Amino acid sequence: MGDLLGHLCQRISREGPLNIAQYMEECLGHPTYGYYMGKNPFGRGGDFITAPDISQMFGELLGLWCSIEWLALGRPGPVHLIELGPGRGTLMSDIMRVAKGVSGFTDAIQLHLVETSPVLTDLQRQALSEFSPTWHSHLGTVPTGPALIVANEFFDALPIRQFQRIPDGWCERLVGIDEKSDGKSLRVGWSSPQLVHPLVPKQLAQAGMDSVVEVSPASLNYMRLLSERLNADRGAALIVDYGYAKSGVSDTFQAVKNHSYTDVLAEPGQADLTAHVDFEALITVAVESGAQAFGPISQGRFLETMGISDRAERLIAGATPAQAEAIRSGRERLTHANQMGTLFKVISVTGPDLEPPVGFVEATA
Repeated sequence: MGDLLGHLCQRISREGPLNIAQYMEECLGHPTYGYYMGKNPFGRGGDFITAPDISQMFGELLGLWCSIEWLALGRPGPVHLIELGPGRGTLMSDIMRVAKGVSGFTDAIQLHLVETSPVLTDLQRQALSEFSPTWHSHLGTVPTGPALIVANEFFDALPIRQFQRIPDGWCERLVGIDEKSDGKSLRVGWSSPQLVHPLVPKQLAQAGMDSVVEVSPASLNYMRLLSERLNADRGAALIVDYGYAKSGVSDTFQAVKNHSYTDVLAEPGQADLTAHVDFEALITVAVESGAQAFGPISQGRFLETMGISDRAERLIAGATPAQAEAIRSGRERLTHANQMGTLFKVISVTGPDLEPPVGFVEATA
């Protein structure tokens, strides 16, 4: 089998079952068969739609946030404007359009995009060529210095590991070969139990029987690196994603294809794999690293605080009826509790000497 399923079966045959993090890494990032390596998954013609595709107002308000934080930093030049997982470049295009309206800001910006997909890199190059971005496969290669960091729906795609409590302790969820399929499909299994597993947070160790705990070492490591950078070089980060304000027990591992949920094992490399973000865990790491953390607050609250209602009314004033309806619909989808407004949350991480960032004055963690 010359595809990802064949590759996975061969690897499992050699090494044994994979944990969920290893499975996600292969499905999303395999250099030949990985989901992000050969396709554009964004937009109505892809598998999912993100906030920048819903309305320009989302990116504009993040651009306003970056502009205000640059001023709060004392207008440093150069300043590294960094986006983690820039998609098609839509969000950064909207951010830069706002930045042009702030005297001196665009001249100070050195734009850095952290991206691993060749397909998406090409799309970003087309969208952002006038700003001469530099691409990186990891935040760790971005030059030191004052920074503004934006990450929208980045952490949800970082690999997780899953653990389930049984009477004998905690066992880890694994992906193996379904022996009934003649080696042509995968199945979920579990490791041997451990009375105490070092990756299960202490506050969740006594969760009820059959509880599932998700841990993302990759996310924690990324947050640690980000926080240490801001602690050393000054700056601020804005992180938007879906997930939980407090660490808890839940199975949120999911696959999305053609705007619908699908079996996480059915078509490896053909569907997006994600899990809900544990914002409490990210904030804990940030603070332990010497940075400040603010939030989480709901996406709806953040956008309303940043002025989405006023922005919508200004856009509507010059719009056709059809455009006005699209603007109203976009605002509702981004902010309403029954849509993205509550499930999606926002946190900010800053250096230790900065005032609470705009939008978070009353949301200190």
